[in-house]
Amino acid sequence: MGYLQSTVRHSRGRQSIGLKLIIGGLFVIFILILVMRSTSVPISSIPVSHDVIAEGQRIESHEAPCRGSDSDSDPDSAPSSCTKLPSAVAEALIHYATSNITPQQTPRELSITARVLDARSPCNFLVFGLGYDSLFWATLNYGGRTVFLEEDEDWIAQIARKHPDLKAYHVQYSTAVTQADDLLAYARSGECRPSGQSLELETSACKLALRNLPSEVYSTEWDAIMIDAPRGYFPEAPGRMTAIYSAGVMARNRKKEGNTDIFVHDVDRAVEEKYSKAFLCENNLVEFEGRLWHFSVPPNEGSKEDEFCSGDRGGPRDQKNIKNASTGSA
Repeated sequence: MGYLQSTVRHSRGRQSIGLKLIIGGLFVIFILILVMRSTSVPISSIPVSHDVIAEGQRIESHEAPCRGSDSDSDPDSAPSSCTKLPSAVAEALIHYATSNITPQQTPRELSITARVLDARSPCNFLVFGLGYDSLFWATLNYGGRTVFLEEDEDWIAQIARKHPDLKAYHVQYSTAVTQADDLLAYARSGECRPSGQSLELETSACKLALRNLPSEVYSTEWDAIMIDAPRGYFPEAPGRMTAIYSAGVMARNRKKEGNTDIFVHDVDRAVEEKYSKAFLCENNLVEFEGRLWHFSVPPNEGSKEDEFCSGDRGGPRDQKNIKNASTGSA
């Protein structure tokens, strides 16, 4: 018996070490890309998009321009290259290298969002939930706007003490998982359905619309949205019904070019699966891995449709185009 317990402990230890090594590897790859980019293009020459960072908006990290020995004597001269590691990246690397706690998502699930952020960052990234992976997401979107929405005020305060540069807002939810089926049936009413014009969340009469979010959330066009909260693993939990519905509305209200990438975690649960199919649409599902679905949701563009997923009545239009991230095949 003692031998078996020892074997189990060693096995768990190896799994934990392996998971940390994989996550660490993702950071190393990100840092190498960041260094190569900064070597080829001076940071001072990179334009800042006002769509991403509004005037007066706090930026997570302010880096002083890199200067070599020659430029120190001439303040007006620009450096030919900049290979200094940003402090935000260094902080994240140290945090995950020394932490015994790993993020809630698996390395393969994390890699899906990481690839999208690598292609779109710096961008506007909205995350429902504040957790052990929050610093990871903010770092991958270095230079962009990353905002977290969290239901637990005490947890926000605890994370803020460790990582004060993360921007998180407290959000109150008035729903419960036990209401999910009734709310889904109700959502097919006129109050929640698109009608050819933008559905304004702040003033919507729909019970699934999140109307108590900070003004920054409504005024920003989000390029990517992660839904990994609120809690939904027991009957009295708020559930993610309103988060998924509201994310779908935000994506359809987008005015900028391009689709909104939306990631939903825990799709093995009934609420996440049903609501994702209802408001993000199977036709927009482009990739999946484990318990994570990745949707690419197009803007409404003045559509006359009065349903979110009118083209999905028979299921996905082209099932073979949905990619399994594990195998890389459709």
